[in-house]
Amino acid sequence: MGILQNWEQWTSFLGQQVSDAKDSGVPKKMIEKAAVQIGEYLAKNVDPQNEQERVLSDLWAVAEKDEKQALASCVMKLVQQKPTN
Repeated sequence: MGILQNWEQWTSFLGQQVSDAKDSGVPKKMIEKAAVQIGEYLAKNVDPQNEQERVLSDLWAVAEKDEKQALASCVMKLVQQKPTN
């Protein structure tokens, strides 16, 4: 999981995936649902590789369901503002 070791690479990668999904016509709600599922997977199976991921992991650990949806939505907004390669 080398992509997770560098915050800039990780957010660029996620931004590209969100952009590709939107370009393919995937509805925003479906993308958000997938983001929550990815967040759940990462929280259960991947150790944070940097400070930013540690903060997200800690927030995810204490968040309720609706808060996790909000966190996933915020991460989606963040990665869409970053330039993709």
